[in-house]
Amino acid sequence: MSAETVSSYPVTAWREPFGVAETPAEYVLHRPRLYLDTTIPSYLTARTSRDLVTARLQRITSRWWNSWRTQFDIRVSTLVIDEAKAGNPEAARRRLSVLSHLPVLGKTDHSERLWERLMEDCGLPRGAAADAEHVALATVHKMDFLLTWNCAHLVNPQITPKIASLCRSEGYSCPALCTPQQLMETYEHAHITR
Repeated sequence: MSAETVSSYPVTAWREPFGVAETPAEYVLHRPRLYLDTTIPSYLTARTSRDLVTARLQRITSRWWNSWRTQFDIRVSTLVIDEAKAGNPEAARRRLSVLSHLPVLGKTDHSERLWERLMEDCGLPRGAAADAEHVALATVHKMDFLLTWNCAHLVNPQITPKIASLCRSEGYSCPALCTPQQLMETYEHAHITR
């Protein structure tokens, strides 16, 4: 092969944190659309916790990020960016650096209306308003998955069916609400259930 031929191949971008390259677009037929909520960059960039359960979730998040993220068309929202800016300035800088290359979805009138319905009809507490907004944004923007470690309000067997039902009643398809562990297991065992 000549040097010209080799140089005409696409160069993989190493611009992302952790040195993992993106799959070149010409090799991807369809990547499922995935909405990343703020818990993912938080677990990914935080110092390793002394709490064993939290440390395990951090390792799972890192494994998903390093091994699986290129299989998805990942999006975040202005809400995720705002939440990532909060807290310790150094931790916020690390979270924002992970998010900096991802496309950002904005609020719409449709997402605002769906957010209001989720808050009124799904039994979510007032403190879960941002969680409902994540769901509304992911749903209105037609994401296939919403990836989160929020098992209190989102990946919850009592609440998730209510959220999905309400989205359907409003004419939307609710994204699969799942954790990185659930998503990896689904793809590793090649059975996607929604």
